Formats: sequence, structure tokens, C-alpha cells
Amino acid sequence: MKKLFALLMIAGMVSFGTAAKTYAQEEEVAQTEEVATDENQVVEEAAPAPVQEEAQVEEVVAEDVTFHQAVKQKFIEGGWEFMGIVLVCLIIGLAVAIERIITLNLATTNTKKLLAKVEEALQSGGVEAAKEVTRNTRGPVASIFTQGLMRASEGIEMVEKSVISYGSVEMGRLEKGLVWISLFIALAPMLGFMGTVLGMIQAFDMIEAVGDISPTVVAGGIKVALLTTVAGLIVAVILQLFYNYCVSKIDSLVNDMEDASISLIDLLVKYTK
Repeated sequence: MKKLFALLMIAGMVSFGTAAKTYAQEEEVAQTEEVATDENQVVEEAAPAPVQEEAQVEEVVAEDVTFHQAVKQKFIEGGWEFMGIVLVCLIIGLAVAIERIITLNLATTNTKKLLAKVEEALQSGGVEAAKEVTRNTRGPVASIFTQGLMRASEGIEMVEKSVISYGSVEMGRLEKGLVWISLFIALAPMLGFMGTVLGMIQAFDMIEAVGDISPTVVAGGIKVALLTTVAGLIVAVILQLFYNYCVSKIDSLVNDMEDASISLIDLLVKYTK
């Protein structure tokens, strides 16, 4: 009886140990599966990281593109035939505009200071001394004064006529070159529109050749065609700003010439009686 009870106890302990071992193994398998599941989730969550890294790399590359490179790329996409002509219009127009601006700035004279010197010269040395002052002064106002003083001996009426006539000559010199700037202002957009029309014709030719209206073909052709128009309009805007500055500068110089001429006649009336 005791042996039987001992055997039952041993069998129970072996069974309990086996069950415990089996339960432990099952727990280990479950934990292993949970760890594997967690690792898979981590991998899945970490998977989009390369996409984000690629997006960041693309953003860095996009930021590295300079303005000069972007303009160069658009110039090539627009086609060198018309984009080159538009660029030539810009270069020549800017050259003429810069030359006119420099000339107009050099032609600017302090009329009040010049009139004060002329009046002083008339008081001290007469007309000849005043001529010497105007000849040594640069600018259209001084040139008009010189022409007027040269006719002082012929009377005030001749002085007025001389001043008016030579004023027209000086005005023509000041406006020299503006016609070329206005020409390029009108020509650049026209060349751009021509390039756009030809680009649209090429796009429709591609559609006809393919036999289907593909959005890629249509969008690419229209994009290239419109680049010439954009370039022409940009050139026209830039040259228009320079043109308006030159016109305003000329108007200011003309007003100074007219006011100074009237003041010169008054001085001659005062000191040549």
C-alpha cells in the first residue's frame, strides 16, 4: 500500500513537472511570438523612414539649385532660336539704356549755381566774361547760355530766338537713343508671341503624329511654347523701367533749360542796357 501510494506520488510529480515544463515552453513560444510581432511592427513603423529620407534628399537637391541654374534650364527648354533673339534684345536695350542714363546724369547741371556765376561775370567783366564761364561748364544749359550770349550784341529778341532754336537741338540730343529702347520694348514680346505660336504648331504636329491627345505631349509642348512669351514680357518690363527713367530725366533737364533760359534773358536785360 505504501509502495502504491509512493508510486502515485511519483507519477503525480512527474505529470506536474511535465505540465509545468510544457506550460513554460508554451509561455516561451508565446513570448517569442510577441517579440517577433513587436519587431515586425517596429520594422513596419520604421519602413517609411527611407521614403522620408528620400524626400529630404530631394528637398536638399531642390534647394541647391541656384537662380542662375534655373534660368539657364528654362532658357534651354524654351529653345535657343527665339530665346536667343529675346536675349539679344535685352542686351542691346540695356546697353543703350545704360549709355543714356550715364549721358543724362553727366548733362545735369546746377542751374542756380551757374546763373550766380554768370551774373557775377556780367557784373565784373560783361558778356565776354560770362561766355568764358559758360564755355567752361559742361551740360546743355551751359551750351544754351553760350549761344544766347553770343547773340547778346544783336539784341534781346535775337537772344530769345537763339535760345529757343538751340534748346530744340539740345533736346534732340538728350532724346537720342530712346527710339531704340522703345523698339526693343515692342520687339521682345512680339518675338515671344511668335515663339509661342510656333511652339503650339509643333505641339499639334506631335499630336497629329501620335494620333492621340496625350496630356504629356500637350502639356510639354504648351510649356515650351509659353516660355518664350514669359521671356519676352520680362525683357519688355525691364527695358520699360529704364525707358521711363530716361524720359523723366529728360523732362527734368528740359524744364531746367527753359527756366534757366528765362533767367538768362532777364540777366541780359538787367546788365546790358
